[in-house]
Amino acid sequence: MEIIVTGGNSGVGEATAAALAADGHSVVIACRTIPKAERAAAAMSGDVAVAHLDLADLSSVRKFADSVKSVDVLINNAGVLGLPLTRTADGFESHMGINYLGHFALTCLLGDRIRNRVISVVSAAYAMSHLHIDDLNWHHRTYSKWAAYGESKLAVMLFNHSLVRRSVRAYMTDPGATNTDITRDATGVVPWIRDHTFRGWPAHGAQAGARASIQAVTTELPNGTYLAPRFSQWGKPKVTTPRKKARDAAMARRLWDVSVELTGCDWPV
Repeated sequence: MEIIVTGGNSGVGEATAAALAADGHSVVIACRTIPKAERAAAAMSGDVAVAHLDLADLSSVRKFADSVKSVDVLINNAGVLGLPLTRTADGFESHMGINYLGHFALTCLLGDRIRNRVISVVSAAYAMSHLHIDDLNWHHRTYSKWAAYGESKLAVMLFNHSLVRRSVRAYMTDPGATNTDITRDATGVVPWIRDHTFRGWPAHGAQAGARASIQAVTTELPNGTYLAPRFSQWGKPKVTTPRKKARDAAMARRLWDVSVELTGCDWPV
């Protein structure tokens, strides 16, 4: 199969891309930093290509989407965590803009060329979050990078719900507590936690964190299934029931409408 992995040049995305390429799939690593992607691709076996995609810039998202003739599986993996209040090229708060709105736009733009399924990488942080639909981009609230991250992942889960309702084959995967460099741009106490605890116990490696996404590529589980490790943190992926707020049909519809307005993208009819 032909598979696109966003953020496939590091961490869970890199481990996912490497495993799928080794299994005989044709993989495209779509990411912002090409030299890093080229180094990652060179270490992989199989059919691996590299393409530029900056989810923080909708013009880049559109350019990348225009270059794709078709794809079997889109894995929306790229993400950021722990950023101070910063904004994307289109004025979105960075967690919401990169983790969710960029992927919303990409998925919609590729909608008529996705032959099999969409896989979205989420996080247990959604469970502690409340989506402020009237202020997705933090113009009227006191900023919290933790809340911003959690809300972006809750938005992804609601987006997945909407895709399923549109009869799109879509799955959610959670890597759990994983030792990666997703916090590389974080500020405050995050770097200390990363360097003193997160790099070791109890986090597992990127290969373990990639298991859910790899499984989702070929699974025959019911559409919309959420695969997460035990307690959404450790162990092998298993079918997990999302909390009610991640399955709220009314909120999912509202979020879709707002996302279309913000990005100018919608699912093709």
